[in-house]
Amino acid sequence: MPELPEVEKAARLVRRAVVGKTLTRVVLLHPALRRRLSPQRLRTLPGAVIVAVDRRGKHQLMRLGDGRTIHIHFRMAGDWEIGRTEDPLPRHTRASFEFTDGTRVCLVDPRALSTATVHRAGESPLPELGPEPSDPSLTAQSLRAALARRRGPIKPVLLDQRIIAGVGNIYASEGLWRARMSPLARAADLGLDRLEQLLAGLRQVLGPAGRLPGRYREARGSSRIAVYGRAAKPCRRCSAPIERIVQAGRSTFFCPVCQVG
Repeated sequence: MPELPEVEKAARLVRRAVVGKTLTRVVLLHPALRRRLSPQRLRTLPGAVIVAVDRRGKHQLMRLGDGRTIHIHFRMAGDWEIGRTEDPLPRHTRASFEFTDGTRVCLVDPRALSTATVHRAGESPLPELGPEPSDPSLTAQSLRAALARRRGPIKPVLLDQRIIAGVGNIYASEGLWRARMSPLARAADLGLDRLEQLLAGLRQVLGPAGRLPGRYREARGSSRIAVYGRAAKPCRRCSAPIERIVQAGRSTFFCPVCQVG
């Protein structure tokens, strides 16, 4: 699943490809996308200029010159493929955006869960989101306040985008390992010292040095992964076997020896 670093890479890729260019056609190739974007609204897009591409959490926002926004969410398996209008469509293309210079940007998604919607000027397409991990306003104190009423274990809580925007299943497990924190630790009970360590761990794995190489579909098996997907393999810190448990329907990987607090 694409998480914050992968969505940031994707946003930079499409930003370089389309900013300053004029749309000629947007084609929706999957019924799920057509249900969200009416033919009437689709017909208003040709002639619009992309003036910026922003990212917030896992959301991508194509800003149009008239103030409207095209909101893209990859969900489980979406990605961009950049090419030319004369090229064959990539496999699993769900939507294509064509431009006057011949550039074509395809939203590809083998699971067909990605979304694309258009929003009026001044209308926010975003759900409630917490601060970005890199936001200076995100401190141990602010995180403690956000967790004060969360009685469950910390790992599922980290996946709530209202707590920290952009943290997903892989990087939550990796950040907890860096912080030497058990995924079973009760969120509301964590003190400021432990939350400082948690934020440091998350920022480490989400920063340039900790991000997985390449695009997320190509990065599995990277030596940068400490625990995710490594059940029964030795911990890279203490050599104990990594364990896998299920929390809130998602796989959690951790070291039972050096992640105890």
